Amino acid sequence: MYHVHIKNNHHRADTFPNTPEGEEVFTITQERFDSVASAHSEVAAQIKVSIDWDTDNFDHYMATADVLVTWDLPTEHLAKVAPRLKWIHIIGAGVEHLTPMEWLPPGVTLTNNKGVHADKGGEFGIMSILMLHNHLPRIITHQNHARYDSLYSTPIKGKTLVLIGTGSIGRAVAKHAQALGIHVIGVSRHGKPLPELDEAVAVNELDRVLPRGDFVFVVTPLTQETTNLLSANRLALMKPGAGLVNIGRAAVVDYDALVEGLNSGAIGGAVLDVFDPEPLPPESNLWSQPNLVITPHVSADDGNAYVPLTLDVFFNNMRRLINGEALENQVNTTLGY
Repeated sequence: MYHVHIKNNHHRADTFPNTPEGEEVFTITQERFDSVASAHSEVAAQIKVSIDWDTDNFDHYMATADVLVTWDLPTEHLAKVAPRLKWIHIIGAGVEHLTPMEWLPPGVTLTNNKGVHADKGGEFGIMSILMLHNHLPRIITHQNHARYDSLYSTPIKGKTLVLIGTGSIGRAVAKHAQALGIHVIGVSRHGKPLPELDEAVAVNELDRVLPRGDFVFVVTPLTQETTNLLSANRLALMKPGAGLVNIGRAAVVDYDALVEGLNSGAIGGAVLDVFDPEPLPPESNLWSQPNLVITPHVSADDGNAYVPLTLDVFFNNMRRLINGEALENQVNTTLGY
């Protein structure tokens, strides 16, 4: 019998989730767990589950836990706190909040929620690209100033998208874009060709392809390699009037330089879903920028089915653990994703 401990977080401004709405979406209750477990009865019969909040009884449960399902955790002396631990599943895709990962005990596998966000993130992505193409950020700015200007656009076919990050969400965005006749240039660490991409380049070719993009879409994880990837110098390489979307992490893009570009008109518009800190403080200058749409980190999370989707990933990997098979969605602790 495997002991699985689920650590939920109450919402607080300094952690995840950081809103009451987020707590409702991401909390794994006993009822939600049992509902998904019924579809995985042969696995569920081999586990016992404990569910708790924050770190109230963390050490108690981890003393016998084989598996931990959580967003974050106290990492100090984890091998002593959880001597039986074999696997930690993170309920998000990004794991930068756990880096550096020297704390991970030998023999413990770390996995993430990769793939859960693809459908919702892909739809949000193509929506934001269409918003930029049809001048919606600028139109919203004009609306706030009672300004009635006719801003015309054309069909989007033939435009070029520079997609920075070609994981599951990026591929979903690219698939929608290709269906509309958009030329997709995928940028990744490895530059691997994919069916959803018209071109694939490694990140060291980013400077060459940035000027070609009518839209630049950022959906890369935050690592040492991607921090400030879209620096002021790189933002200046964008095609004049091009639009930018960031649903990856805030630190990948120089937001101060982005603000300058929006104010000067060098950047035609932007959609931002990620910030540092979150929630975005009321005093942030981003709230008052022209031609900018702010969404509160909701781009890729299914408000109705996030927990069931997460638990499907968990149960499929739990089956693999029981059978002695390699787990899917393993995090490369050196690369940080």
